[in-house]
Amino acid sequence: MVDISTLQKRLGCSFKNPALLIQALAHKSYFRENPDCVSGNNERLEFLGDTVLSLIMSEALLFKNPAFTEGDLSKRRAAVVSQPALATVAKKIGLGDFLLLGIGEERCRGREKPSLLSDALEAVIAAIYLDRGFRAARKFVLKVFEEIMAAYASGAPLLDYKSQLQEYSQKTLTSLPTYHRVLASGPEHQREFEMEVRLRGVSYGRGSGMSKRVAEQQSALCALQRLTEEQGTLKHLTVEGGEARTVPLDCFTNFN
Repeated sequence: MVDISTLQKRLGCSFKNPALLIQALAHKSYFRENPDCVSGNNERLEFLGDTVLSLIMSEALLFKNPAFTEGDLSKRRAAVVSQPALATVAKKIGLGDFLLLGIGEERCRGREKPSLLSDALEAVIAAIYLDRGFRAARKFVLKVFEEIMAAYASGAPLLDYKSQLQEYSQKTLTSLPTYHRVLASGPEHQREFEMEVRLRGVSYGRGSGMSKRVAEQQSALCALQRLTEEQGTLKHLTVEGGEARTVPLDCFTNFN
């Protein structure tokens, strides 16, 4: 079993019911192999945590950025609560060290997988909410997401998604992503750009922003989200000769 006292210190939160925190760390593979050790896996808590996190971020973005439109707020919230962002925060906390995994996931380096890390972080948020209430959950979220929120308040990209996508493409596809302008609208002093990123000629995401750089970052984020949603495999990429192949995503685990 994990060292709950150490994790609580890292989280800055003391649990009245530590069993909730333990469940938040339990992947379904662990619960399947050890049904008597935990009360359940973290999927239900993840569901609740996603909603709690979204509410806290919506409130924070609304009051911190009074000039943002509804569209601005929606885009920033989507980026802040995205899997890459959540995985990055989870890694800074060191949450992977405390995950409860089955033998198979342990062998497959599950502690480093963005999907498992992001799910566990949402489950932990839910556990804090259920154990200590909304105020404690809000305090925790605003603390661990402080850097990300500050970056967005200044208008900077959340993460360098372009570099992450380029690194993956070079390692796995032996080619680089390409960015293409889809649309430029608005007056010269307030232009908005829409960019598209392609992997081997296939569109993998679009993004928009007040500069090409921001729009490219957003399109790269969309591509990363799509890649992770494809359950560890990038499918249907067109290659030379018109054939399609399946590309493993084993190396796509580092969001630092």
